[in-house]
Amino acid sequence: MSLQHIAVIGAGTMGNGIAHVFAQSGFNVKLIDVNAAQLEKALQTISKNLDRQVAKATITEAQKAATLANIITVTDLAAGVQPAQLVIEAATENVDLKLKIFRQLDETAPAGAILATNTSSISITKIAAATKRPAQVIGMHFMNPVPVMKLVEIINGYATDKEVTEKIVSLSQQLGKVPCVVNDYPGFIANRILMPMINEAIYSLYEGVAGVEAIDTVMKLGMAHPMGPLQLADFIGLDVCYSILNVLYEGFGNPKYAPCPLLTNMVTAGYLGAKSGEGFYKYTAGNKDLIVSDRFK
Repeated sequence: MSLQHIAVIGAGTMGNGIAHVFAQSGFNVKLIDVNAAQLEKALQTISKNLDRQVAKATITEAQKAATLANIITVTDLAAGVQPAQLVIEAATENVDLKLKIFRQLDETAPAGAILATNTSSISITKIAAATKRPAQVIGMHFMNPVPVMKLVEIINGYATDKEVTEKIVSLSQQLGKVPCVVNDYPGFIANRILMPMINEAIYSLYEGVAGVEAIDTVMKLGMAHPMGPLQLADFIGLDVCYSILNVLYEGFGNPKYAPCPLLTNMVTAGYLGAKSGEGFYKYTAGNKDLIVSDRFK
């Protein structure tokens, strides 16, 4: 079966990016969200990102128009998943919400449809168990920003069918992405390695080993990372980092994954990074310079 009709659930940062890359590759995409205003905002974001590509001469105005024409927005999940051959859930990283969505998908999505989740840490096996078709459930973890980042982490649940994995690998390559297949254990590979590094950087700040700029500079210049771990944490969202670390901590039962107390305090206080305006750095509209938060000066 050729996977031509794609449904994407969730019109946030990840969902609109996933819709963008599929539509640009010629797929028919239905972008689904219960919030009509969020869908409108998603289309505006996709249009702006396409404008950047036009400005860089990587696509033409005609290709931009064709990409936008390939996307239909829908507020009703049951209607949106028809006649999808692949459904990609990109809702908030909340296990209860994802389980609810997959129960709905099991009832409403076409019988042969592959059900994928963009989760970065929640068990694929647990999500699949909420359906009567666990062999058709798989993880398809895109990296942010989706139109730019090449990696797709493909996660097999315990019961994922080999043919499903092969189709998703091939599909990722059609999108111009590089697929990496991994198995379903807490954090998979990307976050199992990344989040402890970020947590250790926060511990280094918490224990007074070095300041924000020094920690990030060491990792950028010494380890050739494009972004320091504290800046990256701000970019991801400190609440997201906190949530993923707790998934690792609970999944392995190992205290080395427990979130640093400083991270816990920052999330509790609402300092979530770029999206809240302040984390380890301060973020103001139009300011491209990195300014360390006054709390860490």
